[in-house]
Amino acid sequence: MNHLKWYLAGILAGCIIYASIGMHPFDQLSLQSQMSVMQYFPTNKKTITIGRSSDAISLDPAITTDRESLGVTTNIYDTLVKYDLTGMNIKPGLASKWSVSEDGLVWRFNIRRDITFQDGTPLNAKAIVFNFDRWKDVNNPYHTGHFTYWNMSFGGFPGIVNSVQALSDDVVEITLTKPYAPFITTLAMPAFGIASPEAITKYNEDLKYKPVGTGAFVFKSWTEDGVITLEKNLNYWDDQAKVDRLVFKTISQKEKRIQALLNDEIQIAYDLSKEEVNQVKYSKQAQLVMRPYFNVGYLSMNTKNPYMYQKTVRQAIAKLIDKDAMIKEAFDYSARPANTFLPPMIWGYNETIESPKYSVEEAKALLESVGLQGGFKLDLLVMDEPRIYFPEPLKLANFIKTSLAKANIDVQIQAVPWQEVIKLEQSGDYDMVLAGWSGDVADPDNFLYTMFSSDNASEGVVSNYAYYKNPIVDRLLTQARQSTDKAFRISLYRKAQEIIVEDSPAIPLVHTMPAMGVSNKVIGYIPQVSGVEPLTTVNLVKEK
Repeated sequence: MNHLKWYLAGILAGCIIYASIGMHPFDQLSLQSQMSVMQYFPTNKKTITIGRSSDAISLDPAITTDRESLGVTTNIYDTLVKYDLTGMNIKPGLASKWSVSEDGLVWRFNIRRDITFQDGTPLNAKAIVFNFDRWKDVNNPYHTGHFTYWNMSFGGFPGIVNSVQALSDDVVEITLTKPYAPFITTLAMPAFGIASPEAITKYNEDLKYKPVGTGAFVFKSWTEDGVITLEKNLNYWDDQAKVDRLVFKTISQKEKRIQALLNDEIQIAYDLSKEEVNQVKYSKQAQLVMRPYFNVGYLSMNTKNPYMYQKTVRQAIAKLIDKDAMIKEAFDYSARPANTFLPPMIWGYNETIESPKYSVEEAKALLESVGLQGGFKLDLLVMDEPRIYFPEPLKLANFIKTSLAKANIDVQIQAVPWQEVIKLEQSGDYDMVLAGWSGDVADPDNFLYTMFSSDNASEGVVSNYAYYKNPIVDRLLTQARQSTDKAFRISLYRKAQEIIVEDSPAIPLVHTMPAMGVSNKVIGYIPQVSGVEPLTTVNLVKEK
């Protein structure tokens, strides 16, 4: 018994020492010792709870485009390469190094050894090939769902990816049919997280509910009320997470979300409205964290509609939007009007472009020129919950309705949950839709090709919500993604922006700085510009 007392006393002293230098007290103990000690010292797991306005849609990153889903999956899955903590620079991921041929067509990746998936199966070159085959081949038995990111990045199935093969257990070779300048940054997107082939085979379409990757956190549960729980991956190959558990909690009512933050029921709150921003700003329990302008919110007009097909009608609608009044009505001080579809922080932004002059009279004249002075009806699809580019979407929808009524355009607002918006966008079942895009990478291709290439107007994998098709724009965007000459690419993107704004398939409305509330107990939270960040650095300060 005396031996046990001395043993426990030694362990307790060790706990104090390790805690004082920020280490978990049991990190240095063997598994057997941990189990023995925990019988006498039950531990409270460190948990970070994130409050969000919307639930995830799928936890299979390959078929996912929404930030709520990708914000979870980026903590479960790893990619071949990844971003550093700034979210702007590429560094090795599951691939320790890579090379590319002089013509930009052949890429080789060296896959790290001794990494296992969370189901215990090994990561190797064949596993990487298995994932690529699933993504790119519509006839693959595991190509179930809409692989939108693959389509919009690589131009179809298989698109510009000619072949993916394992040269050995730890070398993968990818051959392209054309050079693709953003290739390496594209592979860092969360959508290209590498999943366990055994899990894909076992679950297939249900992988979206049972994700298995190699990431820093392991999926635990997803409840019907929108609570997703992840637990620390104790076998993670890279730097271990600082907390034991992540919980993503859906709290659709903003009043309840901010109260939960101030009551320490959640430690991070996303998608704050301007009222919530003020509450956090003056609270003693939390601080305000803002992301940079790395998004665009816009009004997309479905060119398959007989009215929206007419360029003159689209230009008239653009003249009916008073963006200064819009900002006052539906946004806060952190928003700025958008003149084009690239955020100003991205190279290639065309600063010479100005928004169409607000003029009801000029808009009426344009409509009269095509015989529509008597008016017509349009429906406007809008999400009924906040997005980072639209903190109060219903206010914005009503502003647009009132604005277009000045030229006898009767707008019927169709407000539906975010998941339903995504479904309707994929089918093109709307006249107009309030849409937005938050950049995945700091490359104009990620915005302009995604939103306006005709390659991305195919039903089921739509990200061109206007169903806009202009062969000149297509040519400019294709040339830009194939060139490695940055100055040439800039000139192409500037020209493309001029044509798109002139054609007005969509109206750029706003760039926002999304606001988050973060508890004062949280340290190490590093928001990335994309809005999707790994949470391995997040920790909780000890209570005094």
